[in-house]
Amino acid sequence: MRYIISFLLVASVGCGVKKAEHAKALNQVEVLTGELAATKKDLARFQKDNRRLGGKLEVTQKDRDANKKRNQALAQEMQATEEELEELRKQRAESEKRVQAFRDLNARFQSLVNTGKLEVTFRNGQMTLKLPSGVLFASGKGKLSKSGSVALQEVLNVLMAYKDRRFLIAGHTDNIPIRSKRFKDNWELSTARAVSVVHYMVGAGFPSKNLGAAGYGEFSPVANNDTKENRALNRRIEIVLVPDLSELPNLTAK
Repeated sequence: MRYIISFLLVASVGCGVKKAEHAKALNQVEVLTGELAATKKDLARFQKDNRRLGGKLEVTQKDRDANKKRNQALAQEMQATEEELEELRKQRAESEKRVQAFRDLNARFQSLVNTGKLEVTFRNGQMTLKLPSGVLFASGKGKLSKSGSVALQEVLNVLMAYKDRRFLIAGHTDNIPIRSKRFKDNWELSTARAVSVVHYMVGAGFPSKNLGAAGYGEFSPVANNDTKENRALNRRIEIVLVPDLSELPNLTAK
């Protein structure tokens, strides 16, 4: 009997120990469960924050890309502007060069300008020497008169310093129809006069490759053909300085 009681006491004590351990284990489970729930909550908050930050990062990256493109566009515009400014500087320098050449040429011809034999001007953007036809030709004639040859030689004495440049000799008339067996109309008369001037210049030593002739008839007047004086202004020979291609704006630029 005494042994049985001892066994029961030992068993009872053992059950108490197991219950305590079980309770402790349950308590640990509850603690771990709470920690797990907290961890899940933290994880959810972290994922939310991460998505928000990811969105901000994406927006920031887009802004950076947009800024980069804008900077590139501004750099290209700045480069284009600098190129345009440089081109404008070149054009201004060429324009000043042409104006100075005009002044020099005008100064050289001043004595002829003063006598009314010649006028130096710009017409249609080109430097032009204008000689009245009455100085060079008899009425209705296409051949240089003796006095016309003398007057033209005075002009040519100065032009020989520019014989490396190209010139167009242009003949012009008033609007009164010509009555001549030799010339059908004013176009033929104006052209014949221009060719006569070219022949004289070539004969005097001016390079033929730098000369051209054209007749405009009555179709490029400088005054209305309503008075005798105005018709006299329209009857003229023009020696037009043809600009070099290097003096023209860059028409091929894109």
